[in-house]
Amino acid sequence: MKIKAGIVGGAGYTAGELIRILLHHEFVELGGIVSSSNAGNPVYQVHDDLVGETELVFASELAGDEDVVFLCLGHGNSKAWLHKNALPETTHIIDLSNDFRLNADAEFEGREFVYGLPELNKSRIQQAQSIANPGCFATAIQLALLPLAQAGKLTDDIHVSAITGSTGAGQSLAETVHFSWRTNNVSIYKPFTHQHLGEIGESLAQLQPQSEAEIHFIPYRGNFSRGIFASVYTPSDLTQDEARALYRQFYADAPFTTVSDKEIHLKQVVNTNKCLLHVQKQGKQLLITSVIDNLVKGASGQAVQNMNLIFGLPETTGLKSKASFF
Repeated sequence: MKIKAGIVGGAGYTAGELIRILLHHEFVELGGIVSSSNAGNPVYQVHDDLVGETELVFASELAGDEDVVFLCLGHGNSKAWLHKNALPETTHIIDLSNDFRLNADAEFEGREFVYGLPELNKSRIQQAQSIANPGCFATAIQLALLPLAQAGKLTDDIHVSAITGSTGAGQSLAETVHFSWRTNNVSIYKPFTHQHLGEIGESLAQLQPQSEAEIHFIPYRGNFSRGIFASVYTPSDLTQDEARALYRQFYADAPFTTVSDKEIHLKQVVNTNKCLLHVQKQGKQLLITSVIDNLVKGASGQAVQNMNLIFGLPETTGLKSKASFF
């Protein structure tokens, strides 16, 4: 039997990627795609990469018989939508906003939202009714640090520089997403205060509760459309060989996270659900570089990975896409 899936907030970038993935998922029947501003219009009129792929139209409300509902609403809007639209207890929810990611927000109207990073919480996700999908920067940075946390090796300050494509800002118009501003340009935003620091800190504390290491994170806006490249470094007593062995052991059963011997770059992961990591030692500093597609592993692909785990499917089902390398 097919999994009946619905999407709320169907007009944005993450919803567009989610629709593309689910249309080609062999075990999913994609039903209602809710967009209040586009109800009645063909989905391909908004997501024109889907011309010829589907004749689905946007709806004003869900059908009501969904097995799983993906919330692709702006941050702060998922709680408001669920207040007004009670879903059956049997319906799984996968929320792509930051409304339920932190421990303090995980309980909501009788539901418990499990933090949906499969490389950290796989067994809990498999038993979950509701999922808080991680943030894009949070995914790239956590995957760079989780092996060190599990080994108790986060003992000093952690420095992170990470750059993201323009789709990370969503579709809302702003000066910093205009082509004339973004092209041939790089800038920082929210230095040391980015909202993803909270979920990163809680995940690391889950593995290394006594660590007092501080994370110093500088996010950058990149002049490209999609992808995240994160450089993460911290003092370490591990040798390079020891560190690489630690990372390979930690991710041995993670189908989408790979430790590369060669230096990595964004084109290797764009359009995929992969995270590639590279580990090297320079002096006392251990440097971990991490690359993901912010819309796939950083959002919609990871949401489908979580859905697969909930419904007992192989994690990779529907997610075996090739990087758009050239």
